[in-house]
Amino acid sequence: MTGTVTSGDGSAPWPSDLYADLVEQLRRMSRRKTHVYPGAVLDNSAFAILWVLADGRSRTLRELTVDLDLEQSTVNRQVNAAIKNGYLERIDVEGSLSKHIQPTELGRDTFRHDGQLRVDRLTRVFADLAPGDPESLCRQLRAFNDAYDRVLGYRHGHEEPVAR
Repeated sequence: MTGTVTSGDGSAPWPSDLYADLVEQLRRMSRRKTHVYPGAVLDNSAFAILWVLADGRSRTLRELTVDLDLEQSTVNRQVNAAIKNGYLERIDVEGSLSKHIQPTELGRDTFRHDGQLRVDRLTRVFADLAPGDPESLCRQLRAFNDAYDRVLGYRHGHEEPVAR
């Protein structure tokens, strides 16, 4: 199809039905990031912080801000709430003027628990999709995200644009 696909009021910018559908599917995926998992202990913000810290490396508040792609005030509020709940702690790191944030044992255990809920749901989703192929989906999503990061000027693993 050529030309611009428009909504009923003529305001949609999509050059084809495929682009409109891709945007819609990506929008549907983004809605799920705030979905609550029955039985989950952590709120989504604490889970996201613990996900970033799951690599075993503590972070400064500034590093978490970059890794989570959020405003520092938002991350500060989320970190403070997770500390209050016992999931995170601030530590001194030699050679760093800033305190670092790391998970507590409770935070690690709770992250594993809530992570397993997500694994269980994905397992059910792929069973329902049968003969779905999670490996192919992962490869395609990784390739898409890598290409998207390149277009935005991001380096892989860094959420700040590369200076050009």
